[in-house]
Amino acid sequence: MKKRIRLGIHSRRRSRGIALPIVLLMSSMLLVTAAAWLEAALVSARTTTNLGKRVQAFHSADSALIRCARIALDSLPELKSITGPLAAEPDKWRLKASFEGASASAVTPFPSWPYAIRPPQCLIEVWPVRANDQPGTFLITARGFGRMADNESWLEQEIEMGENGIVRHWRRIVAKPFQQGSP
Repeated sequence: MKKRIRLGIHSRRRSRGIALPIVLLMSSMLLVTAAAWLEAALVSARTTTNLGKRVQAFHSADSALIRCARIALDSLPELKSITGPLAAEPDKWRLKASFEGASASAVTPFPSWPYAIRPPQCLIEVWPVRANDQPGTFLITARGFGRMADNESWLEQEIEMGENGIVRHWRRIVAKPFQQGSP
């Protein structure tokens, strides 16, 4: 019997210092897990904020696009059917001077836009038929802004007047057509 008691006491002496490293290991694992969760939450919050800013700029540009499409269609005296190929695509929308500066030809369809740094803009360009310079299509480019200067969204719509009525083609411009430093 004494041997059994001695073995129990002897084995406890060997395992006395093992509890502290196990507790420290478990604590460090929980700390690393908590830090990873915090980092994931911060990344998610930043992503949500950036997405909100992009959506705000997108809706600004989309509203300007809709308003300017109405302006373009209302400016036609009558709907004429076009025949023949279109001339080269208008490219004034690629120039910074079309949207900024004293000679800017872009329209601001809304006097102000809530929660944005600037109201949206749009540029209406006529895309004539090659044969007789008759307006065959409108190319409308809209530029919307978010709360910050770097939050911009660009949208375009091509409005074609044909024998079957009006056909609209929509596209999103992924990058700015001009850089800040370009003329």
